[in-house]
Amino acid sequence: MTAASLSASVFSFRKPSALPGFGLTLGFTLVYLSLIVLIPLAVLVWRASGLGLDGIWRIGTSPRVLAALETSFFISFAAAALNAVFGFILAWVLTRYWFPGRGLIDAMVDLPFALPTAVAGIALTALYAPNGWIGALVAPLGVKVAYTPLGIFVALVFIGLPFVVRTVQPVLADLDREIEEASATLGASRRQTVLRVVLPPLLPSVLTGFALAFARAVGEYGSVIFIAGNMPFRSEIAPLLIVVQLEEFKYAEATAIATIMLAISFLALLAINLLQAYSRRRFGHA
Repeated sequence: MTAASLSASVFSFRKPSALPGFGLTLGFTLVYLSLIVLIPLAVLVWRASGLGLDGIWRIGTSPRVLAALETSFFISFAAAALNAVFGFILAWVLTRYWFPGRGLIDAMVDLPFALPTAVAGIALTALYAPNGWIGALVAPLGVKVAYTPLGIFVALVFIGLPFVVRTVQPVLADLDREIEEASATLGASRRQTVLRVVLPPLLPSVLTGFALAFARAVGEYGSVIFIAGNMPFRSEIAPLLIVVQLEEFKYAEATAIATIMLAISFLALLAINLLQAYSRRRFGHA
C-alpha cells in the first residue's frame, strides 16, 4: 500500500466533526496565543540570552537574587498549599450545605478577583500593622505580620483562595451524592468516605486550583509590596527586584531575573500538571 492510498484510507475512516470550522478556529488560536503569550516570552528570553549562560548564572546566583527567588517561590508554594486545603473546605460548605447568608459568602469569595491588588495590599497592611485591628491583637503574643515574610504569606493566601474554590466547586457539585450514601450504607465512617470516596475524584481539580493559585502568587506584586516591608534578604520578592533593576536602568539584569522566574515557574507547573494527569488516570476522573 502506497503512502497516498494509506493516507486516503485513514482519511476515509475519520469521523466528521459535529462542530465545523476546526481549521479556522485552530489557526485563530495559534495566532492569538503567539501574539499574546509566545512572542513576548520569546522576546524576553532573547533579550536575556545576550548575557550568555555565564551572565545569567552569575545574576541568578547572586545572594540578593537567590534570596528574592526563595522568598517568592517558597511562600507562594506554602500559600497555595494552604489555599488547597481551606479552599476545598470552603467549596464543600458552599456546595453541600444550605444556610442563611450562603449566597453572600459565595459572592465574597470572588472579591480578590474584583479588588485592585494595590487596594488589597493597603487594606491588609492597615489590618495587620502593629497598630491595626488584627496586628494589635497578635502583637502582645510576639507575632508581627506586616512588614515580614508572614505578611507576604497573608497577601498571597488572600489573592489565591478564589482559584481553588472556583475550580473545585463545580466538580464537587457534579459529584453524585449517592456514592457517599452508598459508602455510609456499607459501613464506612465519615473519614473513610471523605478520604477514599470523595477526595480521589476531586484530587485533579484540587491540583488545578493549587497550580492556578501558585502561578498567581509567584507573579503577584501590587498586594505584596505594601505589606512586605521590601527589605533585601528578608522580605523582598522577585517581581519587586525586577522593578528595582528596571528603575536603575539595568535592563539586562531585569530580563535575566525574569527569565529565571519563567524557567522555574514552567518547571513547577509542568510537575504539577504531570501529577494532575497521573491522578486523572489513577482515579479514572476526566
